[in-house]
Amino acid sequence: MPHNRINQSHVTQQITLDSPPLLLVHGFLGGKAQWTPILSELQKNRTIIAPDLPGFGADLAQDSPDKIRDFAECLWHYLDELGVTKCDILGHSMGGMIVQEMAHLAGARIRRLVCYGTGPLGAMPERFEPLDISRERFKAEGVATTAARIAATWFREGKAAEYYPLCQELGTGVRLENALAGLRAMAAWDGREYLPDIACPTLVIAGADDRSYARRYICSLAEHIPNSTLVILQNCCHSAHLEQPKKFLSVVAEFLDASYS
Repeated sequence: MPHNRINQSHVTQQITLDSPPLLLVHGFLGGKAQWTPILSELQKNRTIIAPDLPGFGADLAQDSPDKIRDFAECLWHYLDELGVTKCDILGHSMGGMIVQEMAHLAGARIRRLVCYGTGPLGAMPERFEPLDISRERFKAEGVATTAARIAATWFREGKAAEYYPLCQELGTGVRLENALAGLRAMAAWDGREYLPDIACPTLVIAGADDRSYARRYICSLAEHIPNSTLVILQNCCHSAHLEQPKKFLSVVAEFLDASYS
């Protein structure tokens, strides 16, 4: 049993066998609340499971894992508790790393996978700033200042973006120890070796102006995952689901609804 546990979740309706639920996995400094603006559309045709990862969102008191695999094991254990044997999974940013690790651990349990605004390497080469610089700025400037600055890079309009306050609020509440643990988890993770083993249909989706992941690393997911599709959304950055929600939802829904089996 994983040391960390999922304490809170949002399950929108009864889980049914004929329609596998969709697990939403948020990223670094995020939380389940980041899905709220698109949740009503997502849940029209499927059950949504949207937990806060340990140490983030509404679960700030718990210690965060400092390994991507530990996050993945924690989520599989949580799905076991819910009685979910097979599901669709969407992971954003660090959450995209986590869902790749989930696929490595138990890929047969995933019907369809969405890797969103993420890549195969946790070090995130060509990020707007290296992870070690973010680590030092968290220590020197504090979580609130650093998280607010990072959240601004997720939008084309920066702090003027409609949903910047939502992301800024989620990040600034994180404890310093958990922010640093998340950075350690990402910096140490490398999923490239296992990409050819991901057998489920996979959608790779990202904003054209993403400053967290360089385009070539996003594209490398689609190049190395055998049954994958790449979609780049224009006029948006790292939080494409908040900047271009209609386009994002259309692409994701078409992919998930292609065939239930």
